[in-house]
Amino acid sequence: MTARPASAASSEPSSALPSRRTVLAGTGAGVLAATVLPSAAAHAAGAGPGAATLGEYDVVVVGSGASGMTAALTAAKRGLSVLVVEKAPTFGGSAARSGAGIWLPNNSVILGAGVPDTPEKAAAYLAAVVGDGSSADRQAAFLANGPRMLDLVMANSPLRFRFMDGYSDYYPNLPGGLPNGRSIEPDQIDGNILGAELAHLNPAYMPVPAGMVVFSQDYKWLNLAAVSAKGLAVSTECLARGAAAALSGQKPLTMGQALATGLRAGLLRAGVPVWLNSPLVDLVQEGGAVTGVVVEQEGVRGVVRARKGVVIGSGGFEHNAQMRAQYQQQPIGTQWSVGAEENTGDGIRAGQRAGAALALMDDAWWGPSIPLPDEPYFCLAERTLPGGLMVNGEGARFVNEAAPYSDVVHVMYEKDRGATGSHIPAWLIVDQNYRNKYLFKDILPTIAFPDSWYEVGAAKKAWTWDALAHQIGVPAGALRSTLNRFNAQAWNGTDPDFHRGDTAYDHYYTDPGVRPNSCLAPIWAPPFYAFKIVPGDLGTKGGIVTDARARALRADGSVIRGLWAAGNASAAVMGHSYAGAGSTIGPAMTFGYVAANDIAAG
Repeated sequence: MTARPASAASSEPSSALPSRRTVLAGTGAGVLAATVLPSAAAHAAGAGPGAATLGEYDVVVVGSGASGMTAALTAAKRGLSVLVVEKAPTFGGSAARSGAGIWLPNNSVILGAGVPDTPEKAAAYLAAVVGDGSSADRQAAFLANGPRMLDLVMANSPLRFRFMDGYSDYYPNLPGGLPNGRSIEPDQIDGNILGAELAHLNPAYMPVPAGMVVFSQDYKWLNLAAVSAKGLAVSTECLARGAAAALSGQKPLTMGQALATGLRAGLLRAGVPVWLNSPLVDLVQEGGAVTGVVVEQEGVRGVVRARKGVVIGSGGFEHNAQMRAQYQQQPIGTQWSVGAEENTGDGIRAGQRAGAALALMDDAWWGPSIPLPDEPYFCLAERTLPGGLMVNGEGARFVNEAAPYSDVVHVMYEKDRGATGSHIPAWLIVDQNYRNKYLFKDILPTIAFPDSWYEVGAAKKAWTWDALAHQIGVPAGALRSTLNRFNAQAWNGTDPDFHRGDTAYDHYYTDPGVRPNSCLAPIWAPPFYAFKIVPGDLGTKGGIVTDARARALRADGSVIRGLWAAGNASAAVMGHSYAGAGSTIGPAMTFGYVAANDIAAG
């Protein structure tokens, strides 16, 4: 992640910045003399006696990710004065780093594309996926408000969206599941609309290849460009988009970069300030209600008053080693997460100190990941394409490799399943035939993997199965038996052991040119490769317990007045499951919208 110089840290003109001597009292107010909080309130918030009031707004939003910026935009359009405070020197959070799939049943984009969704189908599907992992009223609130949220965002920002045609719901065989999917993603946007503010955009987790304009949905086909006519055509189209953008002087952005840029542009239009480099220290409570936040700037703490409410949208705790050790199973590592590095649970802990109950703290938006030298690689297509399988420490398969990524890690954490032993780390094994056909991460087919991958033990290479078994530390006989059984089944196109290829989702990141099962091909051509697989994540999914109005709740179910939460700072409406691509961002934006509307309703 690129560091930003202190002089470029803020996203607002210098005249609008608070300092140690000034206070900003609302979006339209001038600079006033500093005031002093009552000492009791200041002490309660950890600000210290005599802390300066940095400003007063109707709503203070903590975090500039998808949930925070959607909440701020909604509140502003409801006529409230709003401030966003952001810990990082950049805006966008984990959303800016992501592929920005958004799962929103019955939204205007998918209905306009002819998707046969209905409220009844969506409700049946979500209930079947989530079960009792979240309350029925929160599920209903998500489904009812998601389409409204999207329409508000499109009406008040430059964002437009595309249906991710064919990206199946993750459990399409359940009642209400759609094999063709419900997910959308941002359309291309020109970064020039932000002017100098574009420099403060959190960089993408994986940058788009130079000279190309690539959507999330394109990656399925870019993986197949060497073996598929459609893959080649999509690659050519991505290059053509890039050339057109360059000729017109655009800075083309897609995926999470487009989402964060579009939301930030909406805030700029609405006059909503975003203070970067302003981490939350604590919440201010008076008379049992949250009335503001303590933030820190340049090492000095001050208070921002919130007349109507505070929305916590500060992300999860994926980069807090102590919290992960406290709440989650071992082995666990902050270094395996691709969430924004500033996500250390600050908002969650502040909410807890204010009395909020927490839930789902043991879980995350998991995904099998390869611990590469620079950062983990969240492994999607690579484990699903035909010609690969995953084995555990005993050299045995233990999961449908094409299953939803969160499910695969849930299985990895299952302990000592009889003779199958430990599943962490696991190993993804492929052969040279696979390498000759498919993109792997950003490494083109036939191109050697970087030496650094082997040096850190993330990749292994051998000319025989037995030699590969020795390198990854599994019994050679067991690995031979596993590969022989897998190959026999692959030739027949069936997987009676783990049912790989039984659902439409299994076939999304696969090779349609492989028959009879696009998920399955034998592993036979040396050399053979193995990649270490660890339980990575897109972020944690546990946090503040909220109700259907996004209000923070105590353990007894009572409401903490003045406090709302959304996104990964709140316990996910998806419970322990994952309905489809974008089950993080869709609910995050929706409950940011819900929170702001609830505040506006008074």
